[in-house]
Amino acid sequence: MAELHTELIEIDPNALDGTESALGEDAQSYTTSLKSSILEYKYENGRRYHAEMRDKSYWLPNDESELDRLDICHHIVLRRCDDKLHLAPLDKAPQRILDIGTGTGVWAIEAADEYPSSEVIGNDLSPVRPSFVPQNVKFEVDDVEADWLYSSPFDYIHCRFMAGAIKNWPRLMRQCFANTKPGGWVEFQDFEMRFYTNGGDFKQGSPLDVWCTELIEGIMSLGMDPEPGPKLKGWVEDAGFVNVTHKLLPIPTGTWPKDRRLKDVGAFDLIQFLEGLEGLSMRPFTTLRGWKYDKLLVFLATIRAELKNPRMRLQHNMEVPTALFLVFDANWLCRHVVYAQKPFK
Repeated sequence: MAELHTELIEIDPNALDGTESALGEDAQSYTTSLKSSILEYKYENGRRYHAEMRDKSYWLPNDESELDRLDICHHIVLRRCDDKLHLAPLDKAPQRILDIGTGTGVWAIEAADEYPSSEVIGNDLSPVRPSFVPQNVKFEVDDVEADWLYSSPFDYIHCRFMAGAIKNWPRLMRQCFANTKPGGWVEFQDFEMRFYTNGGDFKQGSPLDVWCTELIEGIMSLGMDPEPGPKLKGWVEDAGFVNVTHKLLPIPTGTWPKDRRLKDVGAFDLIQFLEGLEGLSMRPFTTLRGWKYDKLLVFLATIRAELKNPRMRLQHNMEVPTALFLVFDANWLCRHVVYAQKPFK
């Protein structure tokens, strides 16, 4: 667990009374043929999950509720990164871009709009079905941990929200290195799954802290790393990237910050937790940790109350490493952002 919490979020004293109450309530043809097994989704406790690919089983659902949550998370990260789609210092429009674990495809679509001369590829375990796709973007169904078979390398590889989705991160980094052009960049954005506070009422051993522990234990039982953020920088460097930058970005949960932008970020972060809490919890707690369904629902009601309490002053970290084929880095819940470059030689 990283101890580096570098940015102190100023408190809005007017936000500490009461609880959070202002949070009211022709398809494009695919570029690759889809086997019927890809659409053989699994259903548990009323939620839909990815079809299993090889020996891989994923803990998050892929139904409409989860896709809506992922779009909110995209907005959170965009606002936290000053409305920039990437932090890696791309000095010109990249010719080829890969978006690993593209989810709803929103980042890939916006990248294709920002770089209209680029070819953008987004891959994921499930088919992506946006209503409109720019001509320079295509989506593929694939397991990023399988061998990569791309015909030519990429100028920029983007990877985020993959905590708990990867079994072998060092191998993924090596595949990124092998498929990045000399002088090209990679960027990873991921998070720590534990909350912390700077002077708030959040305590270790609280129901919310227990929720984090159970979630982490459930994901680990699948053989996946639930908190890759603090380790991203080392993995990127070990793969051979250079010019590595690692940024740790605290994400507030709730409207307690004084700064207007961070207050907006915190409001949306609270929304995504409240609306996505059941999806985040259901498979890890019931299938993987043996909780009874009814017991979990009661427990989640307690978690929602803690999340909505502004006196908790909840934060989590986002990490962003970026790197060059020559490398850079960073953080989420704190969020970690790492970006890096591949050497020219």
